[in-house]
Amino acid sequence: MPSFDVVSEADMIEVRNAVDQSNKEITTRFDFKGSDARVEQKENELTAFADSDFQLSQVRDVLTNKLAKRKVDVRFLDEGKIEKIGGDKVKQVIKVKNGLDTDTSKKITKIIKESKMKVQASIQGESVRVTGAKRDDLQAAMALLRKEVADTPLEFNNFRD
Repeated sequence: MPSFDVVSEADMIEVRNAVDQSNKEITTRFDFKGSDARVEQKENELTAFADSDFQLSQVRDVLTNKLAKRKVDVRFLDEGKIEKIGGDKVKQVIKVKNGLDTDTSKKITKIIKESKMKVQASIQGESVRVTGAKRDDLQAAMALLRKEVADTPLEFNNFRD
């Protein structure tokens, strides 16, 4: 029975490359001379440091531009609140979302069931498996999900015939 998985995963290698490129640009830019502006990465968490709120917004802009150039969807980023860390220095924690949360998974299965297509969707951990009798039905389901679910970046993998 043909099937595929609907997942939402950021390419962490490309995220690492974007962070490295961002730090390289920040160290060479004139408006960051003498400041402590940088971006650090730990697992699925990025931390942006700067000397002021304005510089922090500039650091975030550089980071999102580098992510976009490396084809990492910025909808994966979940920006936390800005924290003061002493003096006038600030930091912001930015989480990189991986996997579908339960609400999105339920939304995907509901969309597929309401479409009256000849496919079935089942939640499996942080992904949704869609199975059907024909490849054409599965491709139609992919097109439907791309159109309907705009708030989360979706990927379709593990396609089997």
